[in-house]
Amino acid sequence: MADSRINHQDARDYWQSIDADVNGMLGGFPYISKVDLQGSKSFLAKLGIGGKSGRKVERVVDCGAGIGRVTEGLLKNIAETVDIVEPIAKFSDALKGKEGIGAIFNVGLEEWSPEEPGYDLIWSQWCLGHLTDAQLVIYLEKCGKVLKEGGYVIVKENLSSSGEDIFDELDSSVTRIDKKFRELFAQANMKIKKTEIQNGLPKGLYTVRIYALQPAQ
Repeated sequence: MADSRINHQDARDYWQSIDADVNGMLGGFPYISKVDLQGSKSFLAKLGIGGKSGRKVERVVDCGAGIGRVTEGLLKNIAETVDIVEPIAKFSDALKGKEGIGAIFNVGLEEWSPEEPGYDLIWSQWCLGHLTDAQLVIYLEKCGKVLKEGGYVIVKENLSSSGEDIFDELDSSVTRIDKKFRELFAQANMKIKKTEIQNGLPKGLYTVRIYALQPAQ
């Protein structure tokens, strides 16, 4: 099992060595940020958040937020308050005291204990590969318990196209296949309400898929 090789300390050590800028966050591909954010904005609009409707939600949380690339480029535009979960404090420090930023939790997703009053949107992008399969199921279960009625857990991640999950020794993470994600969502009692592929990314990069999840009834 590829996820059995995940080591959280190795992952933290890797990210501590990375510069706190967009280039660092995106692994040397800063130019994909604009198309990524536009794709996410379009996806949320299809869920009735932002877009032409202009509808804002009350509270969201950016999980694995890094320096706040998604927070600043997307979430602050569609939410009154954005909480932050980011284990590397030097990344999240830049967000302290900024307008629209709520609580900042400097813990890993496997340690995060979300509480009421809950969230309208829980955003998880390019970070869930640092969780083992079992930890990802527990994380999604926790998210489901603090999701407001009608809210969404958003998962946006790279997909392995090799037919199996791939372990990356560089940052101690796993790139999963779509089938594995769907199996883990089901185990966490989450159903897919909408999903699509991120368009416009350069050839040679992983396929990126975005999923909107809600607790199954």
